[in-house]
Amino acid sequence: MPQFTNARGYPIGAMSKHTGVNIETIRYYERIGIMPKPDRTAGGNRQYNHDQLKRLSFIKRSREIGFSIEEIRALLEMVDRRDFTCGEVHSMTINHLASVKEKIQALHRLEGALEAMAAECSRGDVPDCPILDTLFDVSETG
Repeated sequence: MPQFTNARGYPIGAMSKHTGVNIETIRYYERIGIMPKPDRTAGGNRQYNHDQLKRLSFIKRSREIGFSIEEIRALLEMVDRRDFTCGEVHSMTINHLASVKEKIQALHRLEGALEAMAAECSRGDVPDCPILDTLFDVSETG
């Protein structure tokens, strides 16, 4: 893979290949404003630079660890303004971590409910199915 430099731009396909971000996703990030619009060639093709590569990598890594688009936007706005402290970033990260822990707890409850339903099932050839009975049970909703 050739080096990305500020002096020489690269097309969207090269950015996609280098970062692993789908071309349509890169275009989407441009539309919603978290990726700046790149320069264009005389033929109208996008030409990205090294700073844009770093930004796209940042977005991808942030998405991989579950930050929402709005959280990423907030982080990038702080970086773009050069108006942030490590404490602010830490606070956002701790809030995100708390959200992830809540989701994990919810998934554990879901796992327990599914295991209980599956344990009730005899897997027989009769039309009675305790799993469906549980799903249809109005006393369980609330």
